[in-house]
Amino acid sequence: MGFAPPVKGESEERTMTEEDIKQVLSNFKIVAVVGISPKEDRASYIVASYLKSKGYRIIPVRPDGEEILGEKVYHSLAEIPKEIGVEVVDIFRKSEDVPPIVEEAIQRRAKVVWMQEGVFHKEAGAKAEKAD
Repeated sequence: MGFAPPVKGESEERTMTEEDIKQVLSNFKIVAVVGISPKEDRASYIVASYLKSKGYRIIPVRPDGEEILGEKVYHSLAEIPKEIGVEVVDIFRKSEDVPPIVEEAIQRRAKVVWMQEGVFHKEAGAKAEKAD
């Protein structure tokens, strides 16, 4: 399992290279957006909307709500039916909320854990990398 971004130091983040991003976006098409907002002006909504417009399957994950972008909202990664093969887990949550999300991503055998800019958790990132 890959993840973005890996760490360089105690508090530094290494962003993905352009090539890394191209690899993820060309190889994986099912994206669980954890922490998606129903508000159209929020980054999570904008990113999910853009990906959906480009043909990606978006799976909204948040604690409440029924539907976002015409897709059923799941309240956790574990709630998503097993037959839906989540490939990328895109995290829009506070850094301290990341560890259980990464654990669920590992359990689901996601291929990539993508922590959005400003989201950072060294131990969870290391665990995701170790899970390959």
